[in-house]
Amino acid sequence: MGSLRLTLCTTLLAVTALTTPAAHAADGAAVAVTPSSPAPGTDIALRVSGCADRTGTAVSAAFVADVRLTGAQGTLVGETRVRTELRAGSYDVQVTCGDTSHKAAVTVVQEPSPYTSPVAPVQAGGGGTAHFGAVGAVDARTAGPGTAQAVTGLVLAGVAAAAVVLRRVRRSRGTD
Repeated sequence: MGSLRLTLCTTLLAVTALTTPAAHAADGAAVAVTPSSPAPGTDIALRVSGCADRTGTAVSAAFVADVRLTGAQGTLVGETRVRTELRAGSYDVQVTCGDTSHKAAVTVVQEPSPYTSPVAPVQAGGGGTAHFGAVGAVDARTAGPGTAQAVTGLVLAGVAAAAVVLRRVRRSRGTD
């Protein structure tokens, strides 16, 4: 499981490095946020270029927690989540690495991300019976197949049985 997580994180960082437009800070450092305009509750990745140290932090009122940035050769990366209760707007990001400090901004939008977290109850694990255990569950007596489905199932079973019989007859004659 560890190698899968490492592979996914490395892929995310590579995509971030290659495709994210950078928001240039006032002092010449580049701060990239992926996705570039996150919605509240979205996981984001930060990439900061221009830091001489191997570690740093990014702080913003838009983040659930301070971001611990790590890296080498002047580029630091980290991940966090945008607060769910935020309103759309621009929020300052303060990046500190060593003795230097960089300022940038992240723009939060109200459009929901296509990759939102599931809302409970998730109807999984029970196969076709998951909806019976949910709050406000479906009555099991009225949720079964109707007459049309039962007749269709019987017809299909009869066709399958006839096909098996015909196949055995052909095989016993040697015409197969």
